[in-house]
Amino acid sequence: MILITGASGKTGRAVIRALLRRGEAIRALTHRPEQADSLAALGVEEVIVGDLLDGPAMKRAAQGARAVYHIAPNVSPHEVAIGRNVIAAAVSAQVERFVFHSVLHPQVEAMPHHWQKMRVEELLFESGLPFTILQPTAYMQNILAYWQSIREQGVYAVPYPPQTRLSLVDLEDVAEAAARVLTEDGWLGATLELVGAAPLSQTEVAEILSRRLNRPVRAAVVPLETWEQNARSRGMDEYQVTTLMQMFRYYARHGLIGSPSVLKCLLGRSPVSFEAFVERTLREGNHAHGIG
Repeated sequence: MILITGASGKTGRAVIRALLRRGEAIRALTHRPEQADSLAALGVEEVIVGDLLDGPAMKRAAQGARAVYHIAPNVSPHEVAIGRNVIAAAVSAQVERFVFHSVLHPQVEAMPHHWQKMRVEELLFESGLPFTILQPTAYMQNILAYWQSIREQGVYAVPYPPQTRLSLVDLEDVAEAAARVLTEDGWLGATLELVGAAPLSQTEVAEILSRRLNRPVRAAVVPLETWEQNARSRGMDEYQVTTLMQMFRYYARHGLIGSPSVLKCLLGRSPVSFEAFVERTLREGNHAHGIG
């Protein structure tokens, strides 16, 4: 039995699908009771509704699990407290391996949600657990949040300059990597950066979209003030707004750049390129939205 926290998000669901393809039994933990039925429909053997900040509940959830895959809520101010609870639960349950879904470059203090994940990594180092840390970069799937304006208006609008270079990764490759380190030997003690391709500027992203959509697409800058107003109007909380704005400012100055070599080694093949991802999205009609 493998326990997956944060199971109802798109990352959790992708990891669940990858593990089910390997015949693994899954226990899914979600904070949202309305997600229980859809998780069960995926093939999850046991769905637990609980709060990651509830230490005793986490210990009960981990009992009997041989492994834990920990995904924290996206951009949460409680990341370290949650990590401490989940790690303590795994120690109590004496799990055989603990895999933490971290982030590329957690060392960057200028991005608070990255920095908090480094603090959780530190807790994991001190726990005595057999662990693996995965550090994925931004998902290619994040572009789907802009899909309507890309398809209908030919505008790819981002809150940082067009020359900003970002390394991206396909979520499906991340899920396959997670399934491998959870079920195969040889990855304990490893910290693995998950990057799918060489970094692309936002102009290059727009050029790929133009080719694959057979229509002009341009990268356009959304002023941070506009992005902030839109985010607040959608109900995003203060911590998320300010943290993501700090991330965008960091991206504008430095980008987010990593190497695909580690993921290629882990998967035993080349990771999915952004162009191949766009082709697959068009072929499958996959218009799911969201970030994280």
